[in-house]
Amino acid sequence: MFAKYGIAEQIAQNGFYSISAGQIKEFRKPRLMAKFDHAINRPSIFQDSDLAILPTSRGTYAISQFQAYHELETLKGDRQRIFIPDYLQSLSPEGLVSESIALNCAYSCGILNDFLEEEIIYPTVSGRMGSGDFSFTINGKDRTQNIYVQNAQIEIDGAYEGIESLALFEAKGSLSQDFIIRRLYYPFRTWRERVKKPIKLVFLTYSNGVFNLYLYRFDNPQNYNSILLEKQKNYVISTKISLSTIENLLKTVPVTIEPALPFPQANSMEKIINLIELLHNTPMEQGTITEKYGFDPRQTNYYADAGRYLGLVDRESGNHVKFKLSEIGQRVVEQEYTQRQLSIAGCMLEHKVFRDVLRFHLEHGKMPSIADIVKIMKDANLHNIEADTTYARRATTVSSWVNWILGLIDNGI
Repeated sequence: MFAKYGIAEQIAQNGFYSISAGQIKEFRKPRLMAKFDHAINRPSIFQDSDLAILPTSRGTYAISQFQAYHELETLKGDRQRIFIPDYLQSLSPEGLVSESIALNCAYSCGILNDFLEEEIIYPTVSGRMGSGDFSFTINGKDRTQNIYVQNAQIEIDGAYEGIESLALFEAKGSLSQDFIIRRLYYPFRTWRERVKKPIKLVFLTYSNGVFNLYLYRFDNPQNYNSILLEKQKNYVISTKISLSTIENLLKTVPVTIEPALPFPQANSMEKIINLIELLHNTPMEQGTITEKYGFDPRQTNYYADAGRYLGLVDRESGNHVKFKLSEIGQRVVEQEYTQRQLSIAGCMLEHKVFRDVLRFHLEHGKMPSIADIVKIMKDANLHNIEADTTYARRATTVSSWVNWILGLIDNGI
């Protein structure tokens, strides 16, 4: 398309290029060619020139050096434990397989009322709809662009209205590093003209019974890049796991021979579990995983290899590297929620390093220092680690994973 229509030259001359769905359809379905939810998803010709694409109507798009993405802020604060009401037999933590079910669960558990600070809320609009007409400014590489939108198609995962506000939700079942602002901005501009009460914009991620919610606002409603984080809060469905359960796990899980694999360098156990959820019944090529997460390829390898280290993921070689769940991983991901957590913890505790660090914490009431963890690692005959700086980096993964196990404990039990 760039070669046929001289897109790069048009952008250099005019600042942007307007392309029709008909032009795109000559090569591929427009829906696929214009949907890049994360910056890393963009094709190389976009990334090399720092380009992005935004819809301007149901049949046209603008391509330019738009600053179209927002990096998710680092999660802060403890997780608030919540419970699915016992009488709701159709909802379960392991059954949150779509955005709509996850939102229904968050609604039913009181997460949305708490986060939105509304005593009573009702689900209202959702799905695809027209945006109406509006204009806005967006930052470019070296200029500000003016964009006019005329009844583009938008999609809202869920909307919840209370006495004080209307909240619009964008929900994701993958734990990515950024998102395209359009998914919040276009619905905001659409509904800002249709209701008189304040609009709250919420980006929600969910995985393995954990809900992370981000409340955003646009400081200048006319500017796409004026997005600001107002509030962030985390919730987790209670595992009903006690300290004695973890202590018993430490006593009963057998030690395995250290695998001939790189020692993990992937601090987020949540992302590893999210990966095995995504791989459930669906093997994925390395590039597909990169797209789902908005990772760079190196991070994809880190997290996939961490899953292999735990025995949950297998790697298939061929024309393209492909990852799939192992038999153990398939069995674990299909387990009931609490047992799934214990099984994953058990996979960790089969390895001497994680056992010794957890035992240290339980005996001393604190995590050992990085230097102490490095000593534990050096005593465990690990593979493929030589430099002390590498040991120190891997030690942060050990600390993070053990803290994940400790975070399973419900202190209210």
